[in-house]
Amino acid sequence: MPSRRFTPPGPLKGRLRVPGDKSISHRALMFAGLAVGTSRITGLLEGEDVLATAAAMRAFGARIERRNDGVWEVDGAGAGSLLQPRGALEMGNSGTSTRLLMGLVASYDISVVFTGDASLSRRPMDRVIEPLRMMGASFEASPGGTLPLMLRGAAPAVPISYTLPVASAQVKSAVLLAGLNTPGITSVIEPVATRDHTERMLAGFGAPIETDDAAGVRIISLRGEADLSPCDVTVPGDPSSAAFFIVAALIVPGSDLVIENVGLNPTRAGLIAVLREMGGRIEEIDAREVGGEPVADLRVSHSALTGIEIDPALAPSMIDEFPVLFVAAAMAEGTTRTSGLEELRVKESDRLATMAQALKLAGAKVTEREDGLTIIGTGGEPLSGTPAGASVETRLDHRIAMAMAIAGLASKDGVAIDDTAPIATSFPTFADLLERAAAST
Repeated sequence: MPSRRFTPPGPLKGRLRVPGDKSISHRALMFAGLAVGTSRITGLLEGEDVLATAAAMRAFGARIERRNDGVWEVDGAGAGSLLQPRGALEMGNSGTSTRLLMGLVASYDISVVFTGDASLSRRPMDRVIEPLRMMGASFEASPGGTLPLMLRGAAPAVPISYTLPVASAQVKSAVLLAGLNTPGITSVIEPVATRDHTERMLAGFGAPIETDDAAGVRIISLRGEADLSPCDVTVPGDPSSAAFFIVAALIVPGSDLVIENVGLNPTRAGLIAVLREMGGRIEEIDAREVGGEPVADLRVSHSALTGIEIDPALAPSMIDEFPVLFVAAAMAEGTTRTSGLEELRVKESDRLATMAQALKLAGAKVTEREDGLTIIGTGGEPLSGTPAGASVETRLDHRIAMAMAIAGLASKDGVAIDDTAPIATSFPTFADLLERAAAST
């Protein structure tokens, strides 16, 4: 396992560009793989999670190739025409790939076995299995509704109107993807709005989809047996990846960093709003729209942060950014309280327990509760860092590894990470970009 100690680098300066948005990259490959004709995807995130989606779509009959200029070309199999895979689909660590592809194949007369690594195989799939069973799919899962799992699709599937019991863009997307090959209208009702990349991109590929906000809920309706048209997609920079550099520039003294081409979809921008409320200086430059998604360059400067109580209603718009937010809170003046974060216990790891343990090891004052963390910050003073011979347990979770790497930049003696390999699942150039920003001083 490649362990590493991250130490204070000095101010972060210059300009950098993070890889393409992971959520959008997954969906671009899936929808292009269902369209009839050739789609081109620019800026695709080439991490292991997204490559698992590409491999799965190839197994279903799509032709997917990366050109020498970095553009990906996809000739789709056509909606309604997915092939039976010859073997199990290996999903690695990607929960998004698994849950969305379960929805995609649930309305086809094929059987698919999903497998994953040790971390993914601990993550429950019941929240996706429940609505897909209502549509007619059948499942044979491991104990606890985990992988390995066999799905037998239904043809024809039954359209449903499904109210999300928890805010989950993955469950919403799985149901809508199942609805693509289902006769009639499939609807998802969201009491709490979640990221809307699926709705935006399905509309871009020509799917008959409508969104209506009424009486405080959002209703997304899709007319099934839809043909998708090919579409060229430009993937904006991933805000979840940018989050690590945003926090790094805020907490490392003397930093003044520009992060280019960051996606600022309002269903994903909760972290920036919270950091600004804490006193973070984050300026949007050249705001624009790329491929139907709002984008801007972000100029981030070292700031004196103040602890706050974070509104749990913001959680769906920043659910993946909480690990690095906890690091910012550890450097703030005063106390930061979070609540309503039960969802973090069923991510790649139990992110509440894992981050609480990691931050304590690095010298932060943290109290873990069932639904959140309370963190008493240092007021800008460096964390002590991990003791000699001790390292943070990342539990195969890429966001834990990167968040604690950022904590190491604002510590006295650095933070040792037990295993940096999981970072490649979502952000293979993370360490290189960090070194480049430090070298620009």
